Amino acid sequence: MRGVELRQLRCLVAIVDEGGFTDAAAVLGVSQAAVSRTLASLEQALGVRLLRRTSRVVAPTATGLRVVAHARRVLGEVDALVQEVASGHTRLRVGYAWSAVGRHTVAFQRQWAERHPGTELHLVRVNASSAGLAEGACDLAVVRRPQDDRRFDTAIVGLERRLCALAADDPLARRRSVRLADLGGRTLLIDRRTGTTTADLWPPDARPAVEETHDVDDWLTVIATGRCVGVTAESTAHQYPRPGVVYRPVRDAEPVAVRLAWWRDDPHPATQAVIELLTALYRAP
Repeated sequence: MRGVELRQLRCLVAIVDEGGFTDAAAVLGVSQAAVSRTLASLEQALGVRLLRRTSRVVAPTATGLRVVAHARRVLGEVDALVQEVASGHTRLRVGYAWSAVGRHTVAFQRQWAERHPGTELHLVRVNASSAGLAEGACDLAVVRRPQDDRRFDTAIVGLERRLCALAADDPLARRRSVRLADLGGRTLLIDRRTGTTTADLWPPDARPAVEETHDVDDWLTVIATGRCVGVTAESTAHQYPRPGVVYRPVRDAEPVAVRLAWWRDDPHPATQAVIELLTALYRAP
């Protein structure tokens, strides 16, 4: 069987929608003879009769009805694909795993809308190591760990303090800040896929026990019980205030680098503008 072509499917749908070959030809901008040839080639490719034709009526066969239904879905998907590509530069999807850009999130959204009204900004939360970039869910991604994937380029746009998340009634919550050594005997709750913290922050002989989670809401829920503590980037505290959980700076931990990542061979045209805006927001007092 030869391959079925989109022009054949469009021809079939036009004939059914317009009720005949003459009107279908007018809609498609071709001759009636071309419509007849295209339909005949589709029927030959499929090996079935799709339409019943009389001098007065053109109607789908039972098989034709099923083919028309499939054709509409296929053509709809193709049209959506074309629209997606065509509008790609008027829409910007920025992915993030946990906390967007923290306290700068609202300013980023508002200033982008003011400065770039022709490019609609969408923030997309995807709990994956590339924050949705590898999955095709976004055009740019905010990540807080180095990206080993050579398909991506990255730029550091800012730095964030590391904070410890504790149950509100934890004895350490009464302090204004904590040290890594204060957490060595505790159980640390981490997300290995997207989190910014591992036991490697501590010396080998002073590392805390580790449990894993895969979602920020679950992370906060467990920490609120007092069973575990967490260490996270400052942005989490701004994005996820939670009753029963307090955040305290870890004063001897290195800050977290906030990176913007994009496809090396297909950067979005707005990439540089996003880098500049986020860098300015992180530098602002």
